[in-house]
Amino acid sequence: MNSKTIAYGILRAIAIIAGVLGLLWFLYKIQSVLIYIAFAAVISLMGRPLVSFLKKRLKFKNTLAVLVTLIITLTLFSSIFMLFVPIISEQGQLIGEIDINKVGDDFDRLNQEVSNYFNVEKLNLVELVKQSDLMQFLDLKIIPDIINSFLSGFGAVLIGAFSVLFISFFLLKDSLLLENSLLVFAKKEDENKFMRAFSKIKDLLSRYFVGLLLQVFILFILYTILLLIFGVHNAIAVALIAAIFNLIPYVGPLIGGILVVILATTSNLGFDFQTVILPKLSYILIGYLIIQLIDNFLNQPLIFGNSVKSHPLEIFLAILIFGSLFGIGGLIVAVPSYTAIKVIAKEFLSEYKIVKTLTKDL
Repeated sequence: MNSKTIAYGILRAIAIIAGVLGLLWFLYKIQSVLIYIAFAAVISLMGRPLVSFLKKRLKFKNTLAVLVTLIITLTLFSSIFMLFVPIISEQGQLIGEIDINKVGDDFDRLNQEVSNYFNVEKLNLVELVKQSDLMQFLDLKIIPDIINSFLSGFGAVLIGAFSVLFISFFLLKDSLLLENSLLVFAKKEDENKFMRAFSKIKDLLSRYFVGLLLQVFILFILYTILLLIFGVHNAIAVALIAAIFNLIPYVGPLIGGILVVILATTSNLGFDFQTVILPKLSYILIGYLIIQLIDNFLNQPLIFGNSVKSHPLEIFLAILIFGSLFGIGGLIVAVPSYTAIKVIAKEFLSEYKIVKTLTKDL
């Protein structure tokens, strides 16, 4: 091997490294666009069954079916957003009418009752607040900055929403658009395998995301019934928030439960802790746990096991692994990512025994 060959190898390696770094930098710079594409892909996957139904059963033209699907999707998300508008307005009005001294007395009395009931030292809430970072939010000088940040964020949300809908329209209109765009990265001899894998992934993930909507809807109904029975204020909105948090495996239900407990406590602020608040919180927590058991042992195995054709233990382990590697985001994308990996492995690594075993139901 002469010096010219070695120099060429070194230059080629440097060029490859520079190209990879340049690609990563480019992807980092356009991360917002990639997020728009990801959201649009999810919407298109959820909308595929409806588009297919409108075209096959109701004989809609392709473009009309896509437009109707997007209108229904937009209406659904707008309805969810509008659900919170009167609640936020109502809370703003209530905050303006709050008697600070009375609320402080109520919290102090509740703090004393809780301390006496559990036989622990009374917490000095005022000192805790002073020592925390919450005091910075009491500085009135930052209010203009908060308003400006909100307005700029709202504008970005509008641009993002329009971008997602625009991309979703074409992904739904041309079902092969994304495949053909990614096909340029596949070798000529692997194109058929690539197309089969991508088609299977779309089918499974479409069923998975529809299953997610069904899961959220079932939890929303159950939470609403529970909170209405015990008279929690804004029960419908709280139930919807708690149901949406369940999209985050394991962590989401815990956050939703904490939110329900806090709002149930504030809804009964001023009542006796031992005779009113504690029994009501106990019943709400028992009901919440029962709903979670129904979701964990009935909803999820039936919905997700059938939609992505994976054993519940597989799904559990995949969520744990992705969560350990990537945190909260990993928990959210664990199931679709694992499903895609399984399909790709079946097409390209089917000669291995472990792959055959894991993908026998696909």
